[in-house]
Amino acid sequence: MESKVNRREFLQQSSGGLAAGSLLGLAVSGSTMGKTISSASASGALKKAACIGVLPRDWSVMDRFKLAAKLGFEGIEPNTLNTPEEVEEYRAASQETGVKIHSIMNSDHWRYPLTDDDPEVVAKCVEGIKTSMHNARELGADAVLLVPGIVTPQVRYADVYSRSQEQVRKLLPLAKELNVIIAIENVGNRFLLSPLEFVRYIDEFESPFVQGYFDVGNITSIGFPQDWIRTIGKRLLKVHIKKFEPGRDHPAFEADNRRTEGINWPDVRKALDEVGYSGWVSVEVRSGDEAYLQELSQRMDRILAGEMPA
Repeated sequence: MESKVNRREFLQQSSGGLAAGSLLGLAVSGSTMGKTISSASASGALKKAACIGVLPRDWSVMDRFKLAAKLGFEGIEPNTLNTPEEVEEYRAASQETGVKIHSIMNSDHWRYPLTDDDPEVVAKCVEGIKTSMHNARELGADAVLLVPGIVTPQVRYADVYSRSQEQVRKLLPLAKELNVIIAIENVGNRFLLSPLEFVRYIDEFESPFVQGYFDVGNITSIGFPQDWIRTIGKRLLKVHIKKFEPGRDHPAFEADNRRTEGINWPDVRKALDEVGYSGWVSVEVRSGDEAYLQELSQRMDRILAGEMPA
């Protein structure tokens, strides 16, 4: 059974252990094999990253990493890698370019929900999460993004809550063994619909290996991102941003008609400072050519500087 360790005790362990990200104004540096903890800068400097799907999809992994480095992205967030050859390809690209792989986006939690009625579907999801966790360990990332479940006409909200927690708890021994955090993301899954519930859900695990992955753009139809950030507070491990790019946004996020004008980016940046966040901010939008990505990078720089993107 996973022992209960509070966050303060966890952060007081030796510098060779896994840091709890930027929860208490700390930053993780070095590889997963030998993590060290360093104090966050007083300015709350954020680290700029991109999800792998933002970069040209028909380019090689190496060329995508090289473009990311050229455009000023410090990190990349891949999806689950299912073969040793893929893992080695990403490792080589990261080592050659200096662009860090900071997290793995678990891929199968939509196709195979962790809270499905069918145990075989759940088992496939669990195996995908385990693969993602091993990816993270092998590539020096400290976290795996997880959509914990999906509320459907067949699967009730209460069942998603209990089933997802049951399955995540089973994964905690592996998370501890690999020094990889399971980062719960807010998405359009009709689940964890308030910041208070999101926080309660995470806290109930009583484990530093379950923390929050907050997506600024995903929340605009039901709340205000700066409010969520201030409520999540020390549980905040990673951040996704969208709804600020040149041209139209990714079709998957167009249902929210408020779009860019609904996000007060300076206040979002201020909220991140207030909770002591100095970690990774990854852009998650449609892919495009180098000119598009150059403008995207510049807009992102303005957001990280506490300005409106345009």
